[in-house]
Amino acid sequence: MDPGNWATALAGGSQFGYSLLTVIVASNLMATLLQAAAVRLGLASGLDLAQACRRHLPPRLSFLLWGGCEVAIVACNLAEVLGMAIGLNLLFKLPLPLGVCVTAADVMLVLGLQRRGFRCLEALVIGLIALIGACFAAQLCWLHPAAGEVARGLIPSTQLVSNSQMLYLAVGIMGATVMPHNLYLHSSVVQTRRYEKSEAGRRHAIRFATIDSNIALVLALLVNAGILVVAAGVFHRPDQQPVTELSDAYRLLSPLLGVGIASAVFGIGLIASGLSSSVTGTLAGQIVMEGFLDIKMSAPARALLTRCLAIVPAVIVTACYGVSGAGALLVFSQVVLSLQLPFAVVPLLWFTTRRRHLGTLAFGRATAVIMWATAFVVVTVNIWMLQRLLVV
Repeated sequence: MDPGNWATALAGGSQFGYSLLTVIVASNLMATLLQAAAVRLGLASGLDLAQACRRHLPPRLSFLLWGGCEVAIVACNLAEVLGMAIGLNLLFKLPLPLGVCVTAADVMLVLGLQRRGFRCLEALVIGLIALIGACFAAQLCWLHPAAGEVARGLIPSTQLVSNSQMLYLAVGIMGATVMPHNLYLHSSVVQTRRYEKSEAGRRHAIRFATIDSNIALVLALLVNAGILVVAAGVFHRPDQQPVTELSDAYRLLSPLLGVGIASAVFGIGLIASGLSSSVTGTLAGQIVMEGFLDIKMSAPARALLTRCLAIVPAVIVTACYGVSGAGALLVFSQVVLSLQLPFAVVPLLWFTTRRRHLGTLAFGRATAVIMWATAFVVVTVNIWMLQRLLVV
């Protein structure tokens, strides 16, 4: 639930009302299936996805997959940096370029907690996500959205394939929800669970880790859907221009809802989302580099390197274009994540649907068909979006 989710859901709800709710639900279902595959790989093989690629794939292919994953991590860091900087600017009037630089400090917080144990990081993320959920629960209570209109948003629209802008935002929502580097991360951190190193013990651990993951993704679905519902209910009106910038949403939320603290609650949730996703980006960066390259870089050096790669373009954009440029870059970063998805999904399913790699713990034939159908949808949607953009 990084600021990229906010940017894509805000733009989608403001421009197209509730129509993209179906994309949020479908993307969450994809995430549920793919995270279950990541769980199975980590617990059944004892390898994370990066390690499995290095061990079983040709070196050149593995190196290319590593490069693509690094691009996704930088894109995610870019969203975190911009989102937190915008939040700091809205709440505390901190200039955007300065706010971008300040965001490097949150990496040190994450690393400090990491040294105290993985459960401390989990507690931080749970607390921040609870705060984000509370913020949008309050917004929904103030909005009172019409249930019938929300339900109609769950019906797929033909505009998804015919309207280039809607398709672009749909792809961004998919990338913001599934996130390719999270598949690498989840296949690693799930191994921190305690379980018996027998086939029965692994099956038991896979079952409960998958349930755990599904519960978390249901909560994420409620929050992501809440963001779009608020955007559609407040900003999608015939008599006003679509609101696609986080700063405009912050400025207009209180007067349109008629609640004085609505804008402040929005800003607090935005900062919390940036901080919580910093945990994901920092840990994923370490796991990906160590898994693919077998290089032991210190956690602070690795985190700061990734952050700097995101900070440089963020500073340039915010200095040259201000908040408007930042908002467009946020949405673009999520589209980049979606374009990188096939390069994580295909290897993940290659390992988890074949007995050669997982033995009897590999997915059965029926589940494998569903998994590969999901991969086909991901690849097809990305290709269709690129084709539409090139035609335009």
